Amino acid sequence: MDGSSPRPGPKSEFRILSVEDGAARERFDEVATEEPLEIRLVLAGERRTAAVTMRTPGADFELVAGFLYNEGVVHGRSEIRALSYCVDRDVDEEQRYNIVNVELAKSAWPQIERLERHFLTTSACGVCGKASIEALKLRDVVAPDAGPPVRADMITSLPEKLRAGQGVFAATGGLHAAGLFDGEGKLLVLREDVGRHNALDKLVGWALMNGHLPLRERILMVSGRTSFEIVQKSLVSGVPVVCGVSAPSSLAVSLAREFDLTLIGFVRGNRFNVYAGETRVQSAAAGMQL
Repeated sequence: MDGSSPRPGPKSEFRILSVEDGAARERFDEVATEEPLEIRLVLAGERRTAAVTMRTPGADFELVAGFLYNEGVVHGRSEIRALSYCVDRDVDEEQRYNIVNVELAKSAWPQIERLERHFLTTSACGVCGKASIEALKLRDVVAPDAGPPVRADMITSLPEKLRAGQGVFAATGGLHAAGLFDGEGKLLVLREDVGRHNALDKLVGWALMNGHLPLRERILMVSGRTSFEIVQKSLVSGVPVVCGVSAPSSLAVSLAREFDLTLIGFVRGNRFNVYAGETRVQSAAAGMQL
């Protein structure tokens, strides 16, 4: 790449009108960047667009790797030969950093048609139109290992640690985060994005590219609500405990119970709700049956 095309950053600055107590003034404000990312799969000269997602630029290769792993296109690091931004002559220079080419090993190619059959290729909130719980069983996704027993005081400490690690959110106030913690509540890695699903894909991509999968002994904390997609991606990557600041959806709860994943919501202050997998939570009520 010739370097003439500027790489988009996670923040964008705009001149705005700020109104306070009825008085208006002009000032500059930083907002979270949102741009499309096209994922192109390459094998033996053949190319296909696997997905287009709106994302916050940054950790793009991790996002792509995590997406492909979570959707079952690749099953390990060795199936991704190379990741690169697109430098084709027919591509507008301003869009080069919004297209990632993925050179796949031959063993991964048969999975592409399955991906195209089951998932929409364009979405503003990650990839939508997910298949049912039964589809996960057909992919041989299994219940996570026992994982670490989690203390109540450790769980309630996670939101503050997550927020402290959100550098771009502190500047813009407009990003979701996914953070990976160890059994003692230490933050290991955090990723941010306008899409909560993208933030988790970036995190899983980091784990895939660095040889840390499956995430058997880890705890996931997300900044927003916990959806079916969040639980699905957690199961695929082997996470046994998922916590969220807000509420889970009904399908997220059903999926977590089906696979015995510990699902915790409304982690705020000194309280939280356990929706599934209560046996991993160390508390006076841990023996109760949901």
